This record gives sequence, C-alpha cells and structure tokens, in this order.
Amino acid sequence: MTIKAVVFDVGECLVDETREYGTWADWLGVPRHTFVAQFGATIARGLDYRETFHVFRPGFDLYEEREKRAAAGRPETFGEEDLYPDVRRSLLRLRADGLWLAIAGNQTVRAGRILRELFEDDVDLIGTSDDWGASKPDLLFFERVVVATPVEPHEILYVGDRLDNDVLPALASGMRTALIRRGPWGWIQQDDPAVGRSTFRIDSLAELPELIAKFNAGS
Repeated sequence: MTIKAVVFDVGECLVDETREYGTWADWLGVPRHTFVAQFGATIARGLDYRETFHVFRPGFDLYEEREKRAAAGRPETFGEEDLYPDVRRSLLRLRADGLWLAIAGNQTVRAGRILRELFEDDVDLIGTSDDWGASKPDLLFFERVVVATPVEPHEILYVGDRLDNDVLPALASGMRTALIRRGPWGWIQQDDPAVGRSTFRIDSLAELPELIAKFNAGS
C-alpha cells in the first residue's frame, strides 16, 4: 500500500495566519497580544476557536463580520508573503516524485479564488468547504476529498496542523495523515496521545518527500 496523493490543509499548513489574526484583533479593537492570548486559551480548553471572538464581542457572527470587512475595504486576505518558506519547494519536489497534489481546507469562496491564483500551476485540485458545502471536521468534507482524488482512500495522505479538524477525521475516512507542528493548534495539541495515530509527525513540509519515499519503499 503506497501513498499516491497528498492533500494539504490551508491555514498553518501552507499559509502562516499570523498577519490575518492580527487584522481580526484590529477589527475588534483589542491589542493583538491580548487577542492571541485568548485565542490560545480557547484552543487549549478544546473549544471552537470562534469562541475567541465572543469574548470580546458577544453575539459575534464570523460570516457577517467577514462581509462587513470586505464592504469596508478590509477583507480577509493572504498572499505569497504569507506562505511558509517550505511550501513552494516542497510542492515542486512532491510533484517531481510523481505524486498527485491537492489543497482542501475550510475556506471561503474569496479565499478559494486566492488559492487558485497562487497555486493553479502547482497542484491538481483546489477545493474549499464553501465549494463543497461541507466543513471540517464533518466526515462529509473528507468524503468530498476522497471522491475528488483519483486514488483509493488509503493511498491519500492528508496533511494538516490539527488533530480534531484534520488527522482524526481523515483517519476515520480511511486516509493516511501527516500532522505538522506549527501554528497554535500544532503546538497546543502536540502532547495529546492521539498524535501517535498519525502516519507521520513533521515540523516542516520539506520532510514529506523523503518520508513518503521511505514509506512507499517499505510498502
């Protein structure tokens, strides 16, 4: 059983969201370090990260606020400068190794357009929760990934930074997984016993080509 396809999450896997979370703190009118501290505390308690916003503004609706930001000329955005340094070279190496590549994460239609501008020549598929009408960790999202990928589920490696949203539901869908330790969830969840269920545990995407090659050789 070999790995033939690699599917990447977006936030804190490909995209460093530090700048974007900072703009949310600005939008709420709270100091950035205060927002970040509350964000980490929310994750550590096992709560939905969106609860962070309710601490500062009860009744906060993330989707409504996204539209308000866009209307005010301050939409959520990211670009080449927000990609982690290992992204481009890792994609090139994996593509050169003959692997089918995709990007699939919980993203808006607007973010999907940005992803296609950044990666349309680098991957075979880009899918978002808004495109598919299903969001992680719902297993329906991962079923969409399986249907869109031209190999068997056990031949897919899903790469993400979260146990709850990425690794565990991907495993439940029959995929193999790589948990990358970066971003808030990657560090806060690193000592959870469930980490050991992931096929690979990595600190950089640059580790993947060699790990996959060894795994496939062993298979």
